[in-house]
Amino acid sequence: PEREGMFHRGSGLNLTTGQYTAPVTGYYTFIATLHIVCRKQWRKGQPRSKNRLRVLICVQSCCQCNSNLETVSWLESGGDFFTISVTGVLYLQAGQYASVFVDNTADSPLTVRSGSDFGAVLLGV
Repeated sequence: PEREGMFHRGSGLNLTTGQYTAPVTGYYTFIATLHIVCRKQWRKGQPRSKNRLRVLICVQSCCQCNSNLETVSWLESGGDFFTISVTGVLYLQAGQYASVFVDNTADSPLTVRSGSDFGAVLLGV
């Protein structure tokens, strides 16, 4: 509708499940920006591989398939608040859904803070 400007907020995003369901088959650009709190302080020399954080946008919850977007960040000592983003284009069939997953290999719990975003825009069919 004209009163909403250029963008139309569709019904594809379900805030209860955290899933975006494609209304039509096509290419969609996705973006997720997560604001994360981690209060863990790591010892100097601790292997970085244990402090890895992956954020994925996966189709049909299949993160091991090739139909996902991914970014990796290393958690550093002293950083208790940071932002991590993932963006890209995925092809979805009508009725398929995409959702955000966080893979935390650090030995400290993380909290995703309010103000984090997840969205999708249909690019074309």
